[in-house]
Amino acid sequence: MPMNHHASPGFFTLRLQQPFDTSLFIAVALLVGLGLVMVASASIGIADSKYHNPLHFILRQSIYVALGAGFGWMMYHIPLRFWETAGLVLLPVSFLLLVVVLIPGVGKTVNGATRWVMLGPFSLQPSEFVKLLMVLYTASYIVRHGEALRGTLTGFIKPLLVVGATTALLLLEPDFGAAAVILLVTMGMLFVGGVRFLQFIGLFAAVAAVFAVLAITSPYRMQRLTSFLDPWQDPYNTGFQLTQSLIAIGSGSWDGVGLGSSVQKLAYLPEAHNDFMFAILAEELGLIGVFVVLLLFVYAVLRSFSIGARAERIGHYFGAYVAYGIGLWLGIQAFVNIGVNMGVLPTKGLTLPFMSAGGSSMLAMCAAVGVLLRVHSEIHALEQKGIRSRSRKDKGAGK
Repeated sequence: MPMNHHASPGFFTLRLQQPFDTSLFIAVALLVGLGLVMVASASIGIADSKYHNPLHFILRQSIYVALGAGFGWMMYHIPLRFWETAGLVLLPVSFLLLVVVLIPGVGKTVNGATRWVMLGPFSLQPSEFVKLLMVLYTASYIVRHGEALRGTLTGFIKPLLVVGATTALLLLEPDFGAAAVILLVTMGMLFVGGVRFLQFIGLFAAVAAVFAVLAITSPYRMQRLTSFLDPWQDPYNTGFQLTQSLIAIGSGSWDGVGLGSSVQKLAYLPEAHNDFMFAILAEELGLIGVFVVLLLFVYAVLRSFSIGARAERIGHYFGAYVAYGIGLWLGIQAFVNIGVNMGVLPTKGLTLPFMSAGGSSMLAMCAAVGVLLRVHSEIHALEQKGIRSRSRKDKGAGK
């Protein structure tokens, strides 16, 4: 694949011809709107018993959605050339965010994991933002060192060392789910960037071996793995969360028990408004609701890849790899969350993008959509500019 290392000239002054990709925007807006409805439904019981305010979580989530919309709007107005040239700056920022969490007295520990930093009444989870920063860094690396990446072992290993260091910091928290997402997204981007197939297979085997060792050597992770394989063996202890999730999904049938009528959310299913919100959605809205959500996610992912393919065709390689990376991130995280809820993957602390309660996830995903919409608008402007240029040439030729 030919690589143009200067594929983004003039983007600081490039006039955007179209505000955003309307269909992608609508798909994301529908996911966010449905998520707000489900967070309100799933959290009423726990919010009332814990905070004496049944609207506690939906009010917080509404604030995060508003902030996320503003954050996405801001990211949309930042030219991609800025992120392309800031590749090396993104690394220390990512490491700093992950190190700050590990500082005693700064990081907040919940259920044995130190993943949050308190900012007044709100908590920030740096790993969510590191996902986006790593997508931007990897895209920048592929554009800057594309030939070395595809032709030399050193060029292939360099980004892996960066991802390895990031993963190590995440495992210290521990945040096994975020580490897995970043690794898989990075591997996918490198593969799309032209890494040799044998090297990719070797990398995949090495990563799988490392994750297997991490799972086997950690009693906590091994317990989660065994409970996932047979949750009914200990349904009141290690398999409790998964069995309750499966009961919720099974109770939904075709059209659900009705919005607001879930039984499992009434102190049976832990994290019903967060990591396991999909199970409540399946219970209340049934297979029809599940199908709608899956369709929206599939469309958003395919649209991301389509934007990436368009960018690649016109030589906007950085935009192309950013779009591929965001699409992979969205698809992998949604797949893992839904798979965990349905019992086909081990339990991981990953939110359902745009839908689960969680401020950091909402802000990071909205920022990613803002960047993706920027890619679409820039390639649209370049295409229009090319059409006008060809039109002027045609007119000149006809004189």
